[in-house]
Amino acid sequence: MIIDLPSTTTSQVNKKLVELRETGGAVALGRVLTLVVVTGDGTEVEKAIQAANDASREHPCRVIVVASGARQAAPRLDAQIRIGGDAGASEVIVLRLYGPLADEGAGSVVPLLLPDAPVVAWWPTNAPEVPSKDPIGALSHRRITDAANEADPIAALQKRLQSYADGDTDLAWTRLTSWRAMLASAMDLPPHEPVTSATVTGAADSPSTDLLAGWLASYLQVPVRRVDHPRGPGIVSAVLERPSGNVEIVRPDGKVGVLTQPGQPDRRVSLHRREVRDCLTEELRRLDPDEIYEATLGGLDKIVRDDEPEQQEDES
Repeated sequence: MIIDLPSTTTSQVNKKLVELRETGGAVALGRVLTLVVVTGDGTEVEKAIQAANDASREHPCRVIVVASGARQAAPRLDAQIRIGGDAGASEVIVLRLYGPLADEGAGSVVPLLLPDAPVVAWWPTNAPEVPSKDPIGALSHRRITDAANEADPIAALQKRLQSYADGDTDLAWTRLTSWRAMLASAMDLPPHEPVTSATVTGAADSPSTDLLAGWLASYLQVPVRRVDHPRGPGIVSAVLERPSGNVEIVRPDGKVGVLTQPGQPDRRVSLHRREVRDCLTEELRRLDPDEIYEATLGGLDKIVRDDEPEQQEDES
């Protein structure tokens, strides 16, 4: 069910929610958090709502979508409430803010937050310079960004490094879960030798490739080279060099990788590029700070890029 409330106020939206709860049995008692999605008023709104709906099937929540419209328009708040089949296992409130209200998202969100429930903010595109100091980010226990959807993904990662605060995370990091698990499990098999260096190859604009290199640099404390691939997509390969032979994962097509390591037959492993809904679902499983992500951001300054041969020779 979709209810449109044009030219409304947050108090009228709240009143309508209470009415729906009393007459239609739509309750908020089972909601575990409030997910605030901050986006523009374009096609990305429906994509973000669909991803949030899919994630809500594991994490029942109230989804509040703040969509900023034209700032030159007269001040107006158009709201939409979605429940039932149009809202997954959640209730979705879409707030479209126009004119001066476009910069007042936090003020519109506060009256609609679930009481005594954690708040998670998600920027599918165009995250603020410092998410923790953004008005909506300041309300949130967790702040989810996505560097891959920024105009300059690699520069966006550097901003994440400079602005990091407890509770920050990025979906470019979440997309690495399968890669990190595969590399860690490979290192658990004999021969148990230290890694001497590593190389990570991927598309030039792939923030996940940078983060994988940063993770290896931070935790292995060895030289890590980051190599650009002319096509991608995303991460193409990761190589861990050891005296007896390398551990390699090569994924040229973005779907299936081949794991090669000494003393073991080559194995084909599933490494499909993860959907946004899967990454969002994973991030909603935790509300505490992600110390590994923080350390990985710190490792970004340790990696050697393929256009810095002199620095690489110094560190070898």
